[in-house]
Amino acid sequence: MARLPTADSETKQFFLAWLETFAGYVREVDYASARPLFHPDVLAFGTHNDVIPGLDQWVSTQWDNVWPKTTDFRFVLDQTSVLASRDGTMATVIAPWTSTGYHSDGGAFPRPGRATMIFAKNADGWLCVHSHMSLNRGVPQVSHANRPVKAW
Repeated sequence: MARLPTADSETKQFFLAWLETFAGYVREVDYASARPLFHPDVLAFGTHNDVIPGLDQWVSTQWDNVWPKTTDFRFVLDQTSVLASRDGTMATVIAPWTSTGYHSDGGAFPRPGRATMIFAKNADGWLCVHSHMSLNRGVPQVSHANRPVKAW
């Protein structure tokens, strides 16, 4: 059986940096800066919807229900895998992540999860075309922080 199409070092480093950039926007609740990382017609799965068609709907139904209500979002880079097509036009990133959630009384709890993101490359570079981010089993689905949105 053939090995998984693991990305070369340069491609992997690009996506690790991408994850760091995106996680920073999540921590800052900066939707405007995060938007250009994604295809406008991105298809996503998330906690609040099964299939989310398009970036605008994803921002309003998922990002806005999670980012302001959590803190400390980070991908676990040393546990991240990056696969890439042989022709260099598609890539898949599989990464666990951590964050902090908040109970209604303000008490904090660990809020870990995992992500699978698919990217397509065109003349302008890589764009995420699919994302599936989900919480680990047993993690409370609701978090009660109320941080302001930096930019829509």
